[in-house]
Amino acid sequence: MHIPEGLLPLDQAAGWYVPAMAFLAAGLAKLKRLLKERPQARPLVGLMGAFVFVVSLMPVPVPGLGTVSHPCGTPLAAILLGPFSAVALGAVALLLQALFFAHGGISSWGANILSMAVGGSFVGFGVYWGARRLGAGLGIAAGLGGLAGDLVTYAITSFQLALALHGHESIGATWLAAFGSFMPTQIPLAIAELFFTSGVVVFVYRRRADLLSGEEMQS
Repeated sequence: MHIPEGLLPLDQAAGWYVPAMAFLAAGLAKLKRLLKERPQARPLVGLMGAFVFVVSLMPVPVPGLGTVSHPCGTPLAAILLGPFSAVALGAVALLLQALFFAHGGISSWGANILSMAVGGSFVGFGVYWGARRLGAGLGIAAGLGGLAGDLVTYAITSFQLALALHGHESIGATWLAAFGSFMPTQIPLAIAELFFTSGVVVFVYRRRADLLSGEEMQS
């Protein structure tokens, strides 16, 4: 998600930075450990980093909110590499997008990390993991994870915007209005992310299962 520079009050922007940096530090440590323990995963890490960067750089303007919709990519990265590693990749992608493409901002980087990198990764992976434990096939579980991670990113962003912009309205009513404004553009994108996440996870598992951690792929 790309909340632009200056849209959030500075105190709120700083507040979002605190948990975001904690997750980022944990994610970088986990990614470093992953690359040390599974050097064969290096190509997949590079591919997922590029994928998150590119797919989340395709903006669809949302009228009235001053921001955009787009696919996230972090649910797929979380399923293949684990949610903490996906947080690190998502945070780096968001920083590069803010610095070089004016998508998002530096002051809003913490808020954007929490929505797309943290929310998208952990909810996407959690739904995938839960669906697998309930007996869902790999493709179905991965697709549900992609869908859930995409939508929760915008639920979190809507809350961040509501907290900043609610004025005399209640935060709940402003959140509902913001989330509803995203849905006409985001629902088709979330469905597309469902199918793409499902297809990629199944493809990678069938062709190069050695790149994946056995724990994430078990039913």
